[in-house]
Amino acid sequence: MKIIRFYILFIFTTLSFSLRAQQAPNALDVFQDTLIKISARVIAAQSDAQKLEINGSFVKTLVEALKVSNSFSYPFDSLKNVSVIKSPDQTFRMLSWYVLLENGTYRYYGAIQMNTKSGPLKLYPLIDQTDNIGDPNGITNNQKWFGARYYEVIPVTSGSRLPYYVILGWKGNTQVTTKKVIEILSFDKDKLTFGAPVFEGKELKEKNRIIFEYAKSNAMTLKTDMKAGMIVFDHLASFDPEIKDKFEYFGSDGTFDGFKIIGGRLKLQEDIILNNDADSNDELYADPKKNVKPIRKF
Repeated sequence: MKIIRFYILFIFTTLSFSLRAQQAPNALDVFQDTLIKISARVIAAQSDAQKLEINGSFVKTLVEALKVSNSFSYPFDSLKNVSVIKSPDQTFRMLSWYVLLENGTYRYYGAIQMNTKSGPLKLYPLIDQTDNIGDPNGITNNQKWFGARYYEVIPVTSGSRLPYYVILGWKGNTQVTTKKVIEILSFDKDKLTFGAPVFEGKELKEKNRIIFEYAKSNAMTLKTDMKAGMIVFDHLASFDPEIKDKFEYFGSDGTFDGFKIIGGRLKLQEDIILNNDADSNDELYADPKKNVKPIRKF
């Protein structure tokens, strides 16, 4: 009889604990909700001074959230204004976002969180110094960051050398142009570096990062293509052949280039052909070179 009472008591205790656990909000959920509200206030602010002040509160709250145990595993996927990308080797993740200013320019914010398992938070703040970087091709660090909102990270290893990471980012620029960036990130003990001369190709010998600039009214592809086995991007050209130094006149010319990782370096591949997966609508396309009419199946 005592054994039966013990099991009944054990079941009720377990159910009660489970119910309390379901009702008690996760600390990181609470932080995320707070961050969502603060970001809405940033957008609604009437002046740059207000935006930057409120964003300062956003930064402080985010840091407090990242101090919570096991925060590295929390996705912050409801926080739409912040891009969160994790390295495939689970070494670190990057959080980046921007504040749009009244004059149509952007201020970037970010941090790199290292995966310390259950240890204390190890965080590298990213300080946007775009306006103070005299040479955009220079090698910098997290205190002198060529700000961007990152969306993809690709690890590169070769032999016994330390690995580095290729980071793809979007960089809203001005009212007339947009930029995209191929950034190089490397770690050496407790220091991190942005930029490295790992590019090979025509006019790329001294390049430490690749910066694309084009008309804001246009879009540009910059991504990894698993089928092609490389980082692919639109080839940009001026809409007017006589205008070669004003990027508000630049856009895709319909061709693609790419970088293939060979021997730990990024080697330029020009005029590559990207083949899409077969699609049922392919037969509706009329190739102008062949002067063939599409076969319509309806």
